[in-house]
Amino acid sequence: MKELELGGLRVLLAGGTDREGGGEGPLVVLLHGFGAPGDDLASLWRVIDAPAGTRWAFPAAPLALDATGYAGARAWWMIDIERHLTAMERGETDAPRETPPGMDEARAKVVAMLDALEAAVRPSKTVLGGFSQGAMVSCDVALRTERPLAGIALLSGTLAARDAWEPRVATRKGLRVFQSHGQSDAMLPYARAETLRDMLREGGLDVTWVPFRGGHEIPQSVVSGLGTWLRAALA
Repeated sequence: MKELELGGLRVLLAGGTDREGGGEGPLVVLLHGFGAPGDDLASLWRVIDAPAGTRWAFPAAPLALDATGYAGARAWWMIDIERHLTAMERGETDAPRETPPGMDEARAKVVAMLDALEAAVRPSKTVLGGFSQGAMVSCDVALRTERPLAGIALLSGTLAARDAWEPRVATRKGLRVFQSHGQSDAMLPYARAETLRDMLREGGLDVTWVPFRGGHEIPQSVVSGLGTWLRAALA
């Protein structure tokens, strides 16, 4: 892997012909979740059975969470975790209608990074995705921009900005979506993920839904399913 600064974000490049993003293959960009280091998902490129020559990019979120005590912890926008968990304990699982503060800035950062990344590697096709908060940013970019994408991969994400997303869904009719979620997810409710799935399907997006018995994680069934989906999306 090699590290570059693209669009103001630190990005790890892997795969391709030289394990550093070389060649002319398609591109998969995966955004990590809240509180994780920038390289949290980087090991996935070695285990996901994507098409030969696929390049992989793993950007680090712009906000450092030094006060958490976790080395390298970062975020796409700030979340009050204690408040969120308290709401979960109370059974407050309805999706927020308003855009979370900071999501607009996160989307702009990701778009700038994608512009610079695609100019650097010139992929034939690009899939954007991520885990948890990274999945939410990916969905926001897909629905609130007109960026050409071969698909989006939403790993344990959720419906985060319904008032902004719902009117835009139909503009992405036909877009491939891979969506996975744990039925026992204690961080982001399974029911809210189902609501997002239904909203996307009703808008005409091609959603591959992969539920699993587990929590807020990426199990082997998701790794295998994502590989199969990528081979179709990037064909």
